[in-house]
Amino acid sequence: MKRVAVQTDDFDVGAELAALEALGGGGVASFTGVVRGEGGLIALELEHYPAMTQAQVGRIVDEALARWPLLGVSVIHRHGRLEVGARIVFVGTASRHRTAALESCAFLIDWLKSEAPFWKKEHFAGGATTWVAARAEDEAKAKGWNG
Repeated sequence: MKRVAVQTDDFDVGAELAALEALGGGGVASFTGVVRGEGGLIALELEHYPAMTQAQVGRIVDEALARWPLLGVSVIHRHGRLEVGARIVFVGTASRHRTAALESCAFLIDWLKSEAPFWKKEHFAGGATTWVAARAEDEAKAKGWNG
């Protein structure tokens, strides 16, 4: 099972986990990212080029499927304006054993956090906005998977 979705609509974490669990493996790992409300943030806006984003995310999912013995992968990334508390991203992996599920899930979220072609703009109370710059620690985590 390979599911890659880039969408504006919210997603059902329970349904995604159930689909992965139904594959019959011994381990399912997942990560759900949510918009934080720190520092007066009221919303996060994500922009992207649809064809490029879908292709890039699909490519990294294929890489995870080649690196680990996975039964299934689900990656959902939202775009558009997302209010504080909204789900942004879901990564779920299923394997016969926990190590492959956990490692591949971490690999995918590290890549999405640092390399996925999304541009993020923060919206603050009072009307201020700022573009989010890449964080060195996120880039270092993603590069650590290359070794």
